[in-house]
Amino acid sequence: MNSSKGIDIMCSVRKVNDLLGEKIKMESVEVKELSFAYENTDTLILKNLNMQIQEGDFVCLLGQSGCGKSTLLRLLAGLEKPTNGEILIDGKPIKGASLERSVVFQDYGLFPWMTAGENIVLALKQKFPKQKKSELKAIAKEMLVKVGLDESVYGKLPKELSGGMKQRCAIARSFSINPPVLLMDEPFGALDAVTRARLQEMVLDLWKSDETKKIVFFVTHDVDEALLLANKIFVLGQKPSSVIYSCEIPEEDKPDRNSLYENVHIMKLRNELIKYINQDVTEHIE
Repeated sequence: MNSSKGIDIMCSVRKVNDLLGEKIKMESVEVKELSFAYENTDTLILKNLNMQIQEGDFVCLLGQSGCGKSTLLRLLAGLEKPTNGEILIDGKPIKGASLERSVVFQDYGLFPWMTAGENIVLALKQKFPKQKKSELKAIAKEMLVKVGLDESVYGKLPKELSGGMKQRCAIARSFSINPPVLLMDEPFGALDAVTRARLQEMVLDLWKSDETKKIVFFVTHDVDEALLLANKIFVLGQKPSSVIYSCEIPEEDKPDRNSLYENVHIMKLRNELIKYINQDVTEHIE
């Protein structure tokens, strides 16, 4: 290898590592008496919602379809404005969308006319507008490898990828811009059980490997998924939705996939979560 070319490559790698290591610390998210109704309607979707979240919390939002979990995520992302109450990040109210809060959707959100790599680079350009395209491309390839894909996926269109591969690309895109808050809206809901389990483990590994752990809000219908991923769980009731149950799972009690059904404390908590969800459904049917 030409020595000057080798030096250029090493410099590029250092720049990539510096960009990936750039961190914005975020210590808390507070939801205060939050209520929301869409414009020109009187029907509240969320009513007097309260949550206290700290740096490094992995939060799962549970509840029946239509109870407002995804709406809450949109409010956290700054895509909607509260009707009443507020969401504070480090004591300051959210004022619109921000690269500090990245969203992963169930339908991947990849532009079909761009390759997987170009989708990631597009997000990186917004975060690092002054960086060379070659440096951003290197970051995109590194993130694809981190989520378990081959570098060659960089040049493939979304239609050439399986559902699991597309979701890995979407997760790589979100992690590439290193947001302190990650919002995930049923990201594995459309995947088969085996792929879902693999991606759950992948997200946990990525989250745990971060020196300054992100705050994660993860919407799911699956109680077992919530128990595997979260250290805080909030159950939302039917509309107008509020928190009907919440719990924390200490680190020493966190189950893994093999011990989930053998842990007496976790099984008790699982039954409690299911009880509150079913009770809420029954009350609204009656």
